[in-house]
Amino acid sequence: YNPTRIVFGKGTIAQLKDLVPHDKKILMTYGGGSIKRNGVYDQVIAALAGFDTTEFGGIEANPQFSTLMKAVQIIKEEDIEFLLSVGGGSVLDGTKFIAAAVMLDDDVDPWGILTGDVPVEKALPLASVMTLPATGSESNGNSVVSRKETEEKLSFASEHVFPVFSILDPETTYSLPNNQ
Repeated sequence: YNPTRIVFGKGTIAQLKDLVPHDKKILMTYGGGSIKRNGVYDQVIAALAGFDTTEFGGIEANPQFSTLMKAVQIIKEEDIEFLLSVGGGSVLDGTKFIAAAVMLDDDVDPWGILTGDVPVEKALPLASVMTLPATGSESNGNSVVSRKETEEKLSFASEHVFPVFSILDPETTYSLPNNQ
């Protein structure tokens, strides 16, 4: 059993307009900007024309807790209701953490999700447009997050952070180096 709807094939990014809830405020997360160089960003923006969308870029490979907490703050300030990860597995892992952390009470330390001290009981719904194959994050409930200050890299797993859907357009991988 896997609750994630996989949307595979050339040109499938355009289907976002039918897959993303029209009545929700969306936060689009991404990494260092390769999606802007390879055309994926433009495709996503075109598909989301007319949606209430906010962007959060800069999620690192091995996503950093401090970066992700900035996104949590934006979600709370903007009343975001749906997350869309656009990029590779690290962006999606970070987005999964964001989805869970934002649901915690303000007096609960979100790092506890990763140490196992804080159970994930709910999360904002999320989805992905993948640009890097082989991570598996597009169809699982797992996430890995790093914390530079303590040099920790921890993971968590929860059924609440499975993507609602994941778009896998093989053309998004054309700009990757051959070794990837």
